[in-house]
This record gives sequence, structure tokens and C-alpha cells, in this order.
Amino acid sequence: MPLNIIIGAQWGDEGKGRIVDLLSKQANIVARYNGGDNAGHTVNVAQQTFKLHLLPSGMIHPHTIGVIGNGVVINPVVLLSEMESLRAAGIFVNPKRLLISYAAHLITPAHLALDQAIENAKGKGKLGTTLRGIGPAYTDKVARSGLRLSDMLNVDTFAPKMVHHIETTNARLTKLYGAEPLDAYAVANEFVEYARKIVPYIQDVSLLLTDAINSGHSVLAEGAQGTLLDLNHGTYPFVTSSHPTAPGALVGLGLGVNCVDRVYGVVKAFQTRVGSGPFPTELDGDVALQLRGTGENPWDEYGTTTGRPRRVGWLDMVLLRYAHRINGLTELAITKLDVLSGIPTLKICTAYRSDKNTYTNLPFGITDLASFTPVYEEMPGWEENLWQARSWDDLPHQAQAYIRRIEDLSNVKVNLVSVGPERDQVIQLG
Repeated sequence: MPLNIIIGAQWGDEGKGRIVDLLSKQANIVARYNGGDNAGHTVNVAQQTFKLHLLPSGMIHPHTIGVIGNGVVINPVVLLSEMESLRAAGIFVNPKRLLISYAAHLITPAHLALDQAIENAKGKGKLGTTLRGIGPAYTDKVARSGLRLSDMLNVDTFAPKMVHHIETTNARLTKLYGAEPLDAYAVANEFVEYARKIVPYIQDVSLLLTDAINSGHSVLAEGAQGTLLDLNHGTYPFVTSSHPTAPGALVGLGLGVNCVDRVYGVVKAFQTRVGSGPFPTELDGDVALQLRGTGENPWDEYGTTTGRPRRVGWLDMVLLRYAHRINGLTELAITKLDVLSGIPTLKICTAYRSDKNTYTNLPFGITDLASFTPVYEEMPGWEENLWQARSWDDLPHQAQAYIRRIEDLSNVKVNLVSVGPERDQVIQLG
């Protein structure tokens, strides 16, 4: 079947954007299925760097159609800004190239204000959210009080709905958090203007994708964040508000289970995380500095959306096996292998230890990782710079051994390995 799914197999920021960019060459449609502008996909093409937060990164290819599914929450300000930025770069964006689900929910200034107020009220217990209004927007969705893009189709009823939404949220902002209220009518007028620009892009995405798949067209589903941040299966409560897993792609696009062909798990050659939450293999010191970088280069370990330095650590195979189980991975794409060059001895976490027990798989998921100590296996590193490698034989034997060990421990074949930030710095093994 012609639906392929790309998911992050860690805590997000795995480098999915460049893998989507690579696989989009063979895709007719690239569809984003979850999250909002709290996630960023970075693609480097020659001297241009594209940082996309809502639009599918596969749209950089001129032949693809971009789709935003019902599982996404959309800030119109960010959406329209990204559309303009692509146009300015010479990329065609119109209603024939970009289709947005009528069932996707809107992020409003009320959600942004509420996100900030809730996080401030938590004090030292902050979750470290991106403050993009994602959580409050999904909360409204679950509470059946959210606004969907379909509401924009009728401007006469959309404005009163927006006023009611802002006024309802104002009551919470002022009474519960002591925050300043928003001007409901000003926001409504602003969003009416956004609606006029967005309405031509609103479609029944589920029907369109189903027809495309049945006609033999290739669809690439592009996820945001990573498996370990999934609302149900992540390190709860330090999770996102959506489902960045392979099953989440089907729910977020309105597709049945019988259309999936391949599930690509994107994983860094080491482990990273942004924000709060458990991280068993976390490092500090000189090795951490090498893994993270200084922030001077766009591919260093600093959040695309937040700009915050990422926490870094050794690759965790307990969590990768868990991601394999949750997603049904058919293959792996390893990114940032080049970053490991120059580290004399590499470590891979193969199991966890708690008291006298050793676990290769956790008995109750990954919610409580604080009580576990990682069990490491050491492997020799390599000195060579990998940026010029373009084939398996170009890699030093220590790097080859590292990749093969990942395959052995995860029981998933590695088919793609990136050795630098550019489009052509990806080695295809399969």
C-alpha cells in the first residue's frame, strides 16, 4: 500500500525534516498529521535553510502536494507567515498545492495567554512547554469547546463564536490566574481576516487522501515531536498533547489501518531532549558539549522552535525498543552520526537496573524512569570526519560496527544514515 509514515523514535528533534525531504522525492503527497507550531522541521538546501513549524517540510519539492490533517492544531498567524516565507523563496503555495482539513482546530490568542498563565502558576513544577498554546487548544478540543477550521467557512457565524471563545477564556484568565483579559472583538475581527485568506485551502483531507491512495499515489505522513512525548505512551506528564506515533498518523489524517506500507523511525545516533522530564542517559561535561555544539551552527542541538539548548546523552536502546514496539517500525533512519566523530569511547544503554533487577524492557512503560540506572555497553569511537562519506564503504569500520549494533539491539534494519546537515549527506543502505 502507498502510505509511508515517518515518526520520531525519541523525544523529538531527531532530524525528521531532512528525512522527509529525502523521501518526498518519491511521494506525490506529504501530509502532516499531529501537533502544532511547537515543533520545527529544519531542511538545508544549498545556501538556504528552511525551518517549518506547520507546513509539511516535503513541500520544498515542487512536485509534491502538502496536506495538514485534522490532528494538527493551527495558529493562523504562523500558517500564513510560513506560506509567505516559502513564496518568498520561490516555492509555489496555492490551494492546489496546500490542502488543510476542515476538522483541524484553531489556536487563538486566548490559548497563548492561557498557556503562559498556567505555566507561570506551576512555579518550580513547570513542564517546560513551548508556550505556543498547543496544550490549551487540545484541551478545548477534548472538551468539545474548540474552534475548527470549518467554522471559518461562514464568516457571519465565525465572528460571534470567536467573541464567545475569548470572553469565556477571559473569565479563566482573570479569576483563576489574575491575568489581563483580551479584547474579544479585536481578536474576532483579526481572525475574520485570517479566515478570508485560509478558506480557499480548507478541504476534506480524509476523502482526498483515501482517493489518492486507492488510485496508487504515494502518500508520506510526516509527524511532529517524537514517540516518547506521546500523550498516552510517553514520559507522562512530561509529554505533548497529541499522538506523534504511527497509529496517530491514521487518526490525524482520517485513514484506515489497511493502507500502511512502511514506518520509518528517525533516531539520532545519541539521545536528546528539550524541557523537563526524566532522561536516564543524560550527560554533562566535555562529551555533552561536543554532542550539543555551541549553537553557532543551525544544526547544533538547540530547539528549532524554542532556541533552548537540548539536553544530551548516550543512545538509549531500551527506549528505542519501546518505540519500535509502539510504532511497528519497519526501518530506521540514523541522523547525526557525524557528531560522534572524535569521541574515543562510545556508550550505548542496553538495559536498566533498579535495585537488584535488570530490565531490557520496562514492566510498566516509561512514565517513571527516575528510579532506573542505565547499563552501558562500550564501543570504540572513530576520529574521521564523516561529512564526505556517501556510501557504506566510506564509513570507518567503527562507525559501521556502531550502526550494526543498533540494528542488533533494536531488531530493526537501518536503511538511512545522515552524516551532515545537507541534502546530499545521507547514505542509503537499503
